[in-house]
Amino acid sequence: MNEIKTALISVSDKTSLIAFADSLQKLGIKLISTGGTYKALKESGIKVQEVSDFTGFPELMDGRVKTLHPKVHAGILALRDNEKHLEQAEKNSIEFIDLVVINLYPFKETIEKNSSFSECIENIDIGGPSMIRSAAKNHKFVGVITSPDQYKKILEELKKNKNKLSSETKKELAVTAFELTASYDSLISNYLNTEFGVKFPDKLSFSFDKIASARYGENPHQTASIYSDALKSKGNLTDIEILNGKEMSFNNYFDADSCLSLAKEFSQPAAVILKHTNPCGVAVSDKLEDAFQNALDCDSESAFGGVIALNKRVNLLTAKKITSFFNEIILAPDYDKDALAELKTKKNLRVIKVNNFSSAPQGFDFKRIKGGLLVQDFDKKKVSVNELKVVSQKKPSEEELQELLFAWTVCKHIKSNAIVISRNKATVGLGIGQTSRVKSVKIALEQAQSKLDNAVLASDGYFPFADSIEALPSEIKSVIEPGGSINDKQVIEAADKKGIALVFTGVRHFKH
Repeated sequence: MNEIKTALISVSDKTSLIAFADSLQKLGIKLISTGGTYKALKESGIKVQEVSDFTGFPELMDGRVKTLHPKVHAGILALRDNEKHLEQAEKNSIEFIDLVVINLYPFKETIEKNSSFSECIENIDIGGPSMIRSAAKNHKFVGVITSPDQYKKILEELKKNKNKLSSETKKELAVTAFELTASYDSLISNYLNTEFGVKFPDKLSFSFDKIASARYGENPHQTASIYSDALKSKGNLTDIEILNGKEMSFNNYFDADSCLSLAKEFSQPAAVILKHTNPCGVAVSDKLEDAFQNALDCDSESAFGGVIALNKRVNLLTAKKITSFFNEIILAPDYDKDALAELKTKKNLRVIKVNNFSSAPQGFDFKRIKGGLLVQDFDKKKVSVNELKVVSQKKPSEEELQELLFAWTVCKHIKSNAIVISRNKATVGLGIGQTSRVKSVKIALEQAQSKLDNAVLASDGYFPFADSIEALPSEIKSVIEPGGSINDKQVIEAADKKGIALVFTGVRHFKH
C-alpha cells in the first residue's frame, strides 16, 4: 500500500466537503483543487493549491479546460513501480496524485428540470470523467472517491492505516467509479438521441440505479434486486412508498407492475385483482367499494392471495372488503387514515402508495432474450367510439359500445390469446393465454356461466374462423375484435346469423 500524500478535489456536490478536506489536511495530505471547490476550501481557511498553479497553466474557455493537462493526468496515471515512468516524472517535474475526489456536473438533474438544450450541454462534464477514469485505471496506486457517501469510510481507513488505502478498498472504489462514468455517458447519449430524433440507435445503453434488494427471485433459490431508471420516471414501482408488510419479491414486483398498468387505464373508480400477471377480475363503478366487489365477484377463488390495484384513494369500506380474505399486495394513489389502519391489521399485507399515480409510462418496453434484448414502444394505443367500425347488420347501442370499450381495454392487459366477457363494466369471464382462440372463448364462457345476460365479448386478436362466434350463446349481444382476417366475411355472416352486433377496432393488443 502506497502512502497518500496528495489529493486532487473537484466536486459539484459540496456536501460534507469542508469537513472532509479539513480531515485530509490534518492527516498531512496536500490538497489541490479547481474553480468553485478551490474557492469554497480557501474561504473556509483550508490550505489548498489551485490547479492552475499546480500545472503552471491557466484555466481556459470559461472553465471548460482546467484539469485536461499532462501534469494532472500523468500525476494520476504514473505507475509507481515502473522505472521508466519514474524517470519521466522526474524529468518533467510531475508530482504524483494519490487520491482523486471527484463528483460530476449535475447533468441528470439539469435535464430533469427541463432545462434548455444549451444548458444541458454545458452540464456535460469532460474533465471530471477523465480524471475519474484515469484514477480508476491506476487503482493499484490511486484511490478515487466519487460520492460524499464514501468520505466517512475512507477517512476511517486512512486514519487506521497511516494514510494508506488497502488494495481491496481501491478496487471497490475503481469499480464504483467506472459504474458512475458508464451511467453518466449513457444518460448523455440517450438524451442526445432523444433531442436529435434517433429512436433506435445502433448502440443502446442504459443507466439504472439499485433501489432495493428483492426478498428473493422468481423462485426462493434465486436472488434478485430492483433497479430504477436513472431518470426516475413517475407513477410506477420505482416511485412508491411501502406503508406496511414485508419486503417484496421478484414476482411481487412483476405482478404489481401488471396490475398497476391496468388500473391506470381507467378514469372511473376501478379495481383490478390479479394473479401471475393476469387479471382475476376487473371492474369500474361510481364507488370504489362497488368496483372492488364486482371485480372480486368475477373469480373470488382465484383472487385469494392476489395483487390488488385501485385507481382512487382507498376508503374504509373498500379496505374492509380487502381484509376479509388473504391478499399479497394492494396498490393505490393514497389511503384514508382509517382505511390504512384497517389494512395494517394484516401484518404481512404489502400496502403500497404509488406516487404520481396518473403518470403515463415513459421510454420503452423491453423483453430480455438469451443473448439480446427486444425493444419496443409501450402499448399506449386507445380506441375511441368514433374509431370503431360496426360490420354486422345489428348495431350496438351506445351503452353496449361503452361496455365493449371496457372489455377491449381489459383485453389489452391479458396474455394472448385473450378473451374478455363483461357486463355492467365488470369482467365475468376471462380466457387467458390459450394456444387456440376458440379454447379461450370456451374457458371465458365456462367461467361466466349464469352471468351472461346482456354480456359483451372482446378478443385481443381477430377471429381466424367463424367457430368462435358460432360457440357463443344467445346471451352475448355484442363482440369487439380487431378484424383483418381473410375469413372476416365468414365471421360477419356468423354474427348476423346469431343476431350479434360485431365491431372491428382495426387494432390488435397481443401481449406475450
